[in-house]
Amino acid sequence: MSKRQIFDQVSDMEKQIGELYEQLGDLKNKLADLLESNHRYEMENHHLRNRLDKEKEENESLEKKEPTAEIPGEGYDNLARLYEEGFHICNLEFGSPRQNEDCIFCLDFLSKTK
Repeated sequence: MSKRQIFDQVSDMEKQIGELYEQLGDLKNKLADLLESNHRYEMENHHLRNRLDKEKEENESLEKKEPTAEIPGEGYDNLARLYEEGFHICNLEFGSPRQNEDCIFCLDFLSKTK
């Protein structure tokens, strides 16, 4: 093997090493981008999980709350007063006078609206 062939081989290897070094640099940059994206996604995931946990806790606390007893409104008071004055408040005979006896339909209606 001549000195020239050895020199050419060394030159070719140097060129290949240079190309490999460039490829390694490109891979390093891509890896850095991937690591940065991964970190961003992990942080976003963490924040979304925290938000989801908060919403779950809020929903659970709302479900555990005792249902508040509804206070009868003015309409209920008016119907009860009409019934006490001797008038029907049921849908069968609404507004007609009662004959001093209780109407089971009126009483049922009053018990439902409480």
